[in-house]
Amino acid sequence: MASSSSLFNTSLSSFEPKPKPKPFYRNPNPITKHRPSTLITCTSSTANNNNNNNSPPSAAAATAPKLRRAVDENIRDEARRHRSASSNDFSAKYVPFNAGFDSAEWYSLDEVVYRSRSGGLLDVQHDLAALKKFDGAYWRRLFDSRVGKTTWPYGSGVWSKKEWVLPEIDDDDIVSAFEGNSNLFWAERFGKQFLGMNDLWVKHCGISHTGSFKDLGMTVLVSQVNRLRKLKRPVVGVGCASTGDTSAALSAYCASAGIPSIVFLPANKISMAQLVQPIANGAFVLSIDTDFDGCMKLIREITAELPIYLANSLNSLRLEGQKTAAIEILQQFDWEVPDWVVVPGGNLGNIYAFYKGFKMCQELGLVDKIPRLVCAQAANANPLYLYYKSNWKEFKAVKANSTFASAIQIGDPVSIDRAVFALQNCNGIVEEATEEELMDAMAQADSTGMFICPHTGVALTALIKLRNSGVIGPSDRTVVVSTAHGLKFTQSKIDYHSKAIPDMACRFANPPVEVKANFGAVMDVLKDFLNKAPKSRA
Repeated sequence: MASSSSLFNTSLSSFEPKPKPKPFYRNPNPITKHRPSTLITCTSSTANNNNNNNSPPSAAAATAPKLRRAVDENIRDEARRHRSASSNDFSAKYVPFNAGFDSAEWYSLDEVVYRSRSGGLLDVQHDLAALKKFDGAYWRRLFDSRVGKTTWPYGSGVWSKKEWVLPEIDDDDIVSAFEGNSNLFWAERFGKQFLGMNDLWVKHCGISHTGSFKDLGMTVLVSQVNRLRKLKRPVVGVGCASTGDTSAALSAYCASAGIPSIVFLPANKISMAQLVQPIANGAFVLSIDTDFDGCMKLIREITAELPIYLANSLNSLRLEGQKTAAIEILQQFDWEVPDWVVVPGGNLGNIYAFYKGFKMCQELGLVDKIPRLVCAQAANANPLYLYYKSNWKEFKAVKANSTFASAIQIGDPVSIDRAVFALQNCNGIVEEATEEELMDAMAQADSTGMFICPHTGVALTALIKLRNSGVIGPSDRTVVVSTAHGLKFTQSKIDYHSKAIPDMACRFANPPVEVKANFGAVMDVLKDFLNKAPKSRA
């Protein structure tokens, strides 16, 4: 076998919170109807002809002829022309994590605050009483009516659930690339061949604007920053610590809105494909000689001193966007609840976001139960797994070691309390994957037509272990969440298939076969290949 360099001619170089008075700002002209319609019609009267609170969007609105936009009008102008001036009764605010909407301590979303008075996490809580004025069937119809539309901003998978995300923001302040609406892939061959499962699905959240699920949260956070800047709040830019994907999402959305972005990256610990994204989008990138946890410590200290808005998942606004992926899964199954959802976990905001999305759907009557969640961690960065195995007795941060699943190489996760809450309230499980296990799982998935990231390999390894132990049954409807696009991790795939990873067997490597430019030699290797190839199915 030739050396890896001859196999692949490709290389990739390597503030204090205070008690909240009454909110200082209320939009005098709120733009979201109590029962918003997303259908563009000829006249505003058509858009408003349905006054029954529990009715779906009007059939007349659905069938009325539509006017093409004027040549000097964009989709924001069009949406503004058709919007209703009726009042918006929906609201959301920050409260201490695990406190209710009626908490005595609360903060307007227009405040720059990341921690409660006690120093704990904050959470965005919605006025469920107002949302419950409409039944589950109404919300299902409303959300479904927006899928695939270009109506601003509802064409986004996130903003199609605006009433459940940021209900009071003006549509004009939203910064969106129509993210979300990502593919729910039926992993038929992988499920049947490797797991004996017939109802396995992969939610490809990485098929998004910047190639990862982080877009779902960043559109919400940057939109709110855009609003704050228009309100003349002292926010000069947005900053984050990142292992790659957060910085890509932040820089892209800030670039779209014309907002400066600042990125703290651990030096030499992310792929070039991830590094080039914030650079290309004009972010101010600091490569720091530390790991992600060190970058996170620095960015928190900096944002406490400078008017830079913190974009990491410590900021609970991000989770409002990320929870919409859970709602999307339910939509894609025609509001049938899967048995299991497996999510890779690093800083642990996403596992809580999925729980929150599913739980809101249950509380508001869209579904009658929620799935069991599995959080999958890399064995080299597994503090949640160790906590789980101790029966939640004592949490200890760890020193995260290098892992191919670089986005979850986090030893002291910010959202540990959120993750534990979610898992304990859905009878959830935590599993881990070694480096070899995750890389083998990635290769197996790729061989069945997927092209996944190492983090998805971690999630698939957790699934394989739970399936082999009988915890997950052969007919259980299971969704694995894929968090980033495989194209961001080509070097790790090259190294695997070149068998160039030290101390790793790379059992499913598939290197190119070198052959002379000779008919007989080519025929020999082709016959050998075809004799070993699996026979076609009848």
